[in-house]
Amino acid sequence: MKRAIGFLINPIAGMGGRVGLKGSDGVVELAIERGAEPSAHLRAGEMLRTLRARLDEHPAPPHFSWITCSGVMGEEALRQAGFENLDVVYRPTAPPDSKDTHRAVCAFRESDASLVVFSGGDGTARDVCSETGGTTAILGIPAGVKMYSGVFGVSPARTAEVLLGYLGGRFGLSEADVLDVDEEAFRRGRLEVRLYDSARTPHEPGLVQTAKQVIKDRDEGSAKAQIAEHLAEELESRSEVLFLLGPGSTLASIADRIGLEKTLLGVDAVLDGEFVGRDLDEHALLELIADHPRVRLVLSPIGAQGFVLGRGNQQLSPAVLRGIEREDLVIVATSAKLDRTPALRFDTGDAAVDEGLVGSGFLPVVTGYHKRRLVEARH
Repeated sequence: MKRAIGFLINPIAGMGGRVGLKGSDGVVELAIERGAEPSAHLRAGEMLRTLRARLDEHPAPPHFSWITCSGVMGEEALRQAGFENLDVVYRPTAPPDSKDTHRAVCAFRESDASLVVFSGGDGTARDVCSETGGTTAILGIPAGVKMYSGVFGVSPARTAEVLLGYLGGRFGLSEADVLDVDEEAFRRGRLEVRLYDSARTPHEPGLVQTAKQVIKDRDEGSAKAQIAEHLAEELESRSEVLFLLGPGSTLASIADRIGLEKTLLGVDAVLDGEFVGRDLDEHALLELIADHPRVRLVLSPIGAQGFVLGRGNQQLSPAVLRGIEREDLVIVATSAKLDRTPALRFDTGDAAVDEGLVGSGFLPVVTGYHKRRLVEARH
C-alpha cells in the first residue's frame, strides 16, 4: 500500500539557540538582530538526504509519496534532496508562522496522511499534535532549541532511519508525551516543563528520544553537594583555566559552592573564582575562548534523554566546541540520574564534532566527590 507522508518545516524553529535566547517564541526579530540565521531547513535537509541515500541503496524501497507545503515550509527542501514525487497541498500567503503549521497539518489530514514529519522543536510538536487529534502519527526532526518531547529522532540522520523503518513496516507506533516549557519563564531562569498532550509516533529504542524526566531521589541533594565539592576544588586549584559552566541545577550547585550565583539556564564563564561572563551566546563564547589558552567545559545531561549537547545549549555550537579539547569536557550527574539515563548523547549539528566527542564510545562522568563512572556515549 502506498502511503502519503506529510512534511513541513517550521522556518523559525531554533533561531534563538545560538544567540542565547533559549527559544524562538515571540523573539524572532530580536534573534535576527543578534545575528541568528534559520537552521530548521538545514536539519530537515540532513534528514532528507540520509533518507534519499538509504532509499537509493535499498533493494526493495517502500512505496510512499510526500504531501507538503510550498516554499520554505517543505517543498524546497524535498526537491533539493532529490524527491520529486510530492504534492503541495498548502501554500502560506505570508512569512510562515504557527498558524500556518496548524493549517498545513489540517490539509495533510484531509489528504489522508498516515504520518506527519516536521522539522522544529517542542512548540512545533504542540502545534502539530493539536491538529492530529491523536489519530495521525507524528515524527519530529530535532531542530528547535529544546526538544523535551518523546516524538523526536535523536538526530536528523537517526530520524531518517526511523522513517524508513516505519515505511518498511519494521517499526510500530507507540504513545509519547508532548512537553513544552514556558519560554518567558525559561529566559528568566525558571524551568517549567508541562505535559500538553500525547501523540502516536514511530518508535525504536536508541533512535527516538524519550521525554525529559525530572529525577527526584532522596539522596539527590547530597549527591549534588558532593559533585559541587569536587568541581569547586578543581576550579580553585586551576586559577589559570577558564571554566564554562553549562545550564542546570547541578552546575548552579557548583557555582554556589564557590560563592557565585549562576544563571540557571545559561552558559557562564568563571576564571580564578570570578565570573568573566554570564548567560553567554555563541559570539561571546568564541571571543572568550580565543583569549584563553585553556578552557574546560562542564555540562550535565538531560534526565532520561541523556543529551549533553544539542538540547537547550545550542550556543555551545560546533565552532565553540572546536576550541575546546575533548579531555577538557567535564560531564557531571548524580548516580540517580544516570540510572535512568541509558546513554550520553551528542547532537551538535556537526557529525565530525559529535564523533570526536563520543570517541571510543564511553565517557567518564563525575558522580560525587572524586567519584567517576564510565557511561556509554552515542551520537
